[in-house]
Amino acid sequence: MTTTAELLKGAAELFPDEVVTQAHVRHLDLPKGAGKFALITLDNGLDHTKPTTFGPQSLANLNAAIDQVEREAADGSVVGVGITGKPFIFAVGADLKGVELLGRHEDALAIGKGGHDVFKRLSALAVPTFAYYNGAAMGGGVEVGLHCTYRTVSKALPAFSLPEVFLGLVPGWGGCALLPNLIGADRAVSVIIENSLNQNKQLKGEQVFELGIADALFEGADFLEQSLLWTASVLMGDTEVVRAEIDRGEAWDTAVARGKAIADGKVHGAAPAAYRALEIIAAAKNGDLGQGFDAEDQALADLIMGGELRSGIYAFNLVQKRAKRPAGAPDKSLARPVTKVGVVGAGLMASQLALLFARRLEVPVVLTDIDQARIDKGVAYVHGEIDKLLLKGRVNQDKANRLKGLVSGHLDKAAAFGDADFVIEAVFEEMGVKQQVFAEVEAVVPEHAVLATNTSSLSVTEMASKLKHPERVVGFHFFNPVAILPLLEIVRAEQTDDASLATAFAVAKSLKKTAVLVKDAPAFVVNRILTRFMGEIQNVIDEGTPVAVAEKAVEPLGLPMSPLVLLELVGPAIGLHVSETLHGAFPDRFTVSPNLKAVVEAGKRGFYVYDSGKPELDPEVAALLKQGDAVLTEQQVRDRVLDAVAQEIGLMLDEDVVAEAQDIDLCLITGAGWPFHLGGITPYLDREGVSERVTGKKFLAPGVASVPA
Repeated sequence: MTTTAELLKGAAELFPDEVVTQAHVRHLDLPKGAGKFALITLDNGLDHTKPTTFGPQSLANLNAAIDQVEREAADGSVVGVGITGKPFIFAVGADLKGVELLGRHEDALAIGKGGHDVFKRLSALAVPTFAYYNGAAMGGGVEVGLHCTYRTVSKALPAFSLPEVFLGLVPGWGGCALLPNLIGADRAVSVIIENSLNQNKQLKGEQVFELGIADALFEGADFLEQSLLWTASVLMGDTEVVRAEIDRGEAWDTAVARGKAIADGKVHGAAPAAYRALEIIAAAKNGDLGQGFDAEDQALADLIMGGELRSGIYAFNLVQKRAKRPAGAPDKSLARPVTKVGVVGAGLMASQLALLFARRLEVPVVLTDIDQARIDKGVAYVHGEIDKLLLKGRVNQDKANRLKGLVSGHLDKAAAFGDADFVIEAVFEEMGVKQQVFAEVEAVVPEHAVLATNTSSLSVTEMASKLKHPERVVGFHFFNPVAILPLLEIVRAEQTDDASLATAFAVAKSLKKTAVLVKDAPAFVVNRILTRFMGEIQNVIDEGTPVAVAEKAVEPLGLPMSPLVLLELVGPAIGLHVSETLHGAFPDRFTVSPNLKAVVEAGKRGFYVYDSGKPELDPEVAALLKQGDAVLTEQQVRDRVLDAVAQEIGLMLDEDVVAEAQDIDLCLITGAGWPFHLGGITPYLDREGVSERVTGKKFLAPGVASVPA
């Protein structure tokens, strides 16, 4: 039979570039004369910006440390064993770089089994074991602590989660079996399913304690000292740990049903991870941990060899790595400093931008508009939002006062922008209006100032064409809501110079946005793909397919909202305007729906009413719809929509709208909230055979978002 050490040695050979975590054992005398204690510290030798992970060699090191403390526990030389992390980090789970390299089911099974074999030794020691969650703990980092007898958590802990389902895995080193048996099925479903599918929501230290995951909560400043004092008290019998009794009756089944409803609402059955996790939680009702661990191993191996996880890891890497090094961005040394920002317009979008610039850049921001009343309203909005941040404790009084002092308004553009380094316009989406605004701004700003446009679909080149210095104009397209969606499409017009572009990228970085360089092509990336996607839905409705069938057809993609709910969020008038712009550019592929036009002309804000709490087709909209008699099935609708999207992406790549397919996926994830399990969209189109059917080839090379060949 293969030993754990042999299993991990084999796995380590598959992953030569692992950042290895050491497991240092030191001995100390517990307070109150409680006895000698062995403390294992997990540390990869790097600072807190490189969190500790568990690859095969790291697990082997922890296994060797447990060999040592197991002997000491057996011969009575220690009274307990603890495990903690380096400063600010406990451990953040399995090393995903290693998971990407796995190409065989048996290797994937070995990873699951290896983690279980090491971690469960902690609960089998002859003395009590303690996990001290001193800093960030995720995935396997959380799970190694669950195998201990007791746990403490720091109040300063910023992030604690089991994010596996978010990525397309299950908590596979004990999480699905141990957590419901510790805190009950309902709370476990919240942590494993709900938080994970809610954009990987993190828990803070106090929440970890309140949920019953940790037995004690201590301040961050002297966390380890307090934890050791508490440990001594527990070992000497002075402190008794009482945990709530677990309801293994109907409440357990209700919790699993709630988890399924959450998964259905988020991924609509499109990604298997949540459902596999729920199966293990359901089976854990009988408390048989061995059976639970075996089920975790099997689920982990199956999912590692599945496309959704590969898409999830690919998406994770895009957001964590590619987003930090934008493809095609000029040398950052060319960027000019920005010490004052101007915003043309004082409507909602302009006001949101003013708030963001003030908060992130902490430089003066001046708004202008066509009359003083609008300016006052815009400035008042920004000040009001800062007051809300103060109420929530996100800024202190001093910072709130300072931020408010940075934001002002002025009717005279010369007075407002005479010393601005960066001016962005957020006025009506009309070429003539924008050209006029830029002409007025160019006349009063310094020569070095960058002129940015927040246009969503108009040509930046045309906008700059009548200026004396078109080289300093860039597209700077934000997504609504500005404070939440990370994407910023940075558009290089035909004459944009490197210094202006570099300044735009530097500003984007200061704004903490994910910047993607896009060519000056109609509607850029996100709006072009979404308009093609929505246009095809609209086409099938116009031709005769019932609205409900068209909407339901794309549910299996697991998108954040249905197409017509998205249209409502964007606003039908804006949707119509963008479709008209794209129809003008590409009349053979982009249509202008007469039904959408009728909805806009009737002043309707969307297709639905919510009288029952659920979206139902508005009878007034239903009366407006003029449909043909071509009724498609859900599958036929889905094929048409996906074929249209694949065709559009193929053409955008041929036109060099972005550097690679990866940038399209990054845009859809960060600008439209498309899910990780789709990898944005191109991995899904490749996996489902759509790419080859439409373009004759896959968008991504083998192994990029799929199992290595």
